[in-house]
Amino acid sequence: MLKVLVSDPISDLGIQQLMDADDVTVDKNTGLSEDELVQIIGDYDALLVRSQTRVTERILAAGKKLKVVGRAGVGVDNIDLKAATQRGIIVINAPDGNTITTCEHTFAMMMALARHIPQAYAQTIVGTWDRKSFLGVELRNKTLGVLGMGRIGSEVAKRAKAFGMNILGYDPFLTEERAEKLGIKLASVNEIIRNADFMTVHTPLTPETKHMIARPQFEAMKKGMRIINCARGGVIDELALVEAINEGIVAGAAFDVFESEPPAQDHPFLSHPKIIVTPHLGASTVEAQENVAIDVSEQVLHILRDEPFKNAVNMPPVPSNVMTQLQPYFSLGEKLGSFAAQVTNQAVREIHVDYAGDLSSVDTQPLTRYILKGVLSRHLGSDVNIVNSVHLAKTRDIHLVVSQAPATKGFTNLITVTLKTQSGEEQRVAGTLLAGYGERIVQLNQFPVDVAPEAHFLLISHNDKPGIIGRVGTLLGENGVNIASMQVGRKIVGGEAIMILTVDKAVPKDVLVQLVGLPELNTAQEIVLN
Repeated sequence: MLKVLVSDPISDLGIQQLMDADDVTVDKNTGLSEDELVQIIGDYDALLVRSQTRVTERILAAGKKLKVVGRAGVGVDNIDLKAATQRGIIVINAPDGNTITTCEHTFAMMMALARHIPQAYAQTIVGTWDRKSFLGVELRNKTLGVLGMGRIGSEVAKRAKAFGMNILGYDPFLTEERAEKLGIKLASVNEIIRNADFMTVHTPLTPETKHMIARPQFEAMKKGMRIINCARGGVIDELALVEAINEGIVAGAAFDVFESEPPAQDHPFLSHPKIIVTPHLGASTVEAQENVAIDVSEQVLHILRDEPFKNAVNMPPVPSNVMTQLQPYFSLGEKLGSFAAQVTNQAVREIHVDYAGDLSSVDTQPLTRYILKGVLSRHLGSDVNIVNSVHLAKTRDIHLVVSQAPATKGFTNLITVTLKTQSGEEQRVAGTLLAGYGERIVQLNQFPVDVAPEAHFLLISHNDKPGIIGRVGTLLGENGVNIASMQVGRKIVGGEAIMILTVDKAVPKDVLVQLVGLPELNTAQEIVLN
């Protein structure tokens, strides 16, 4: 008989299929300490948690029979994924369970914002009958800008169409074909802020999306915009938003999330008459809480019965001999994917991964997942992992092509990652492991290079003219940016060339602007590899 331990409060309805299974025994034992869990976990084949239980390395080590840890929700920060992976324990979550709930909360906030419902309610219940102060607007024929066209953003767009709204959609992986399927118009962030009447945010919080709507965007924004954020705090600059409302640029805002939660008592959102707030209720419905438990329970049952399953968030089982051969390349593969994504300026339509040399004789699927994680993480952040990366690429209509060949052009092994966009842009990065030198990037587009993939790079394209390297070094030195290494690549003397500089710290944006202003220098971009 298979045994499942439920260590956090989960309704019986959520785990009903586990309790009904003839081959499974379910024990509910909540509020246990780490020591108490360590004492009993050895008897169980599966552990089902929400967010209260911290599944530590000690607990996983004591779970000698554990096959799976199920998280009834999305986030898995309370589970030691590395320890679970090392012990061959599958960790699964329920990424789709809160999609509709968050979508509906977004619409509730949009309607409340359009019709001043919380403010009117507050006045009415204290005896003030004030109809003139709360003149609202209709959604029909208004333009809605959706920043982030993943699961939730797509559902919001679908419902907005039913309200007669015109939809502008932005997503770094959204192509014209997919936008057409969704019945929306593909747009840039700038197009949305200049044309939309309402804007809703559905992106993860990453270094690229942090404050993606800030003072410069508010200054260019269509006057009278209304903004909704039920995604992540920090995507919109909160203080800049307050200033924009006070200046009459933004008509109002509705936020379910904050940069710091709970917000301080003196947070300006909490007292502003044109801002509606809720305490992160996006996933807080009876149905959502039950749905995530139902989804996870179903997958736990599949895993215990050795049936196909989905929504794993750690490394799937890999034969030990294959793992031994591939593991040294995991870090390199992820960095190649990240590098390629950061130098690609438009929505990626195709990802080509070419393996050459000894890697051509093994199953490289686990390594490909790391490469995809590197590509997608630029825009999806921690929402992408080595298991769901393939699924996330498919849901965004990104075509993956993998090829293998024994010839390597002088290297024992060579990994080449090529990203292609709808407009025909193509970016290629190749890398290898060199004995005694470790990870190396050996090609960037048509240029041969030899660079260790460190944390901070400066990628500069320029014309091959005397004096440029000196001018770049002088400018960086004057701004306190130390160059650790420099690599120059060119095809012909006097033609197009590149510089790849390894620097000790992040390069300020104003320094990048100064670099582009140098004679014969075309572009300057910072590349960050974690």
